[in-house]
Amino acid sequence: MLAHLAPCTPVFTESLPGVTGAGLCSRELAERVDPATAQLPCDAQTDEITTVVWRRLRPLHPARLFEAVDELVTQSVRSRGRFWLASRPDRLLAWDAVAGIVSVEDAGPWLAALPEAAWDMVSPARRTAADLDWDHITGDRVQHLVFSGPDLDRERLHALLDSCLLTEEEALAGSDVWAGYDDPFAHILDLKEIA
Repeated sequence: MLAHLAPCTPVFTESLPGVTGAGLCSRELAERVDPATAQLPCDAQTDEITTVVWRRLRPLHPARLFEAVDELVTQSVRSRGRFWLASRPDRLLAWDAVAGIVSVEDAGPWLAALPEAAWDMVSPARRTAADLDWDHITGDRVQHLVFSGPDLDRERLHALLDSCLLTEEEALAGSDVWAGYDDPFAHILDLKEIA
């Protein structure tokens, strides 16, 4: 995460000729790309590009999502967003895919997983983003993925992603049961925690 950047430190580089005034605010730039605060686009259609937004509150089953990854990333040119796996209910996960290659990263805790006293230690942008996604049951935990590419089939993408969600019965079983799910993402996410 880019939270270690100093507040509003001007950034100047030779690759940005003509930058005048206060320059670029590194904190604001970081908030634009931070998966927890990034403003994601809405559904859109132009002559050439379709943007499909998928938003749900129920957690994803890690094994079912893992099996769907290849199909998801090959159907679009670009996809990104934030999501939560049932096996990792306290961790905000970032999804970033371009041209068939996907990156899944742990982007830190969901605000709902933190004690309220810790909320003052996160940026105002993070608290605002959490407030926009807040649900009285799941907190700021949300599936919010955006796919862009030519002629995307919105219904097909939604059906595929919906098939990866926990069923109602699985959701009611609770997080103690979810913790026992096989998590094929573990070799990616746990490796980054060790590094």
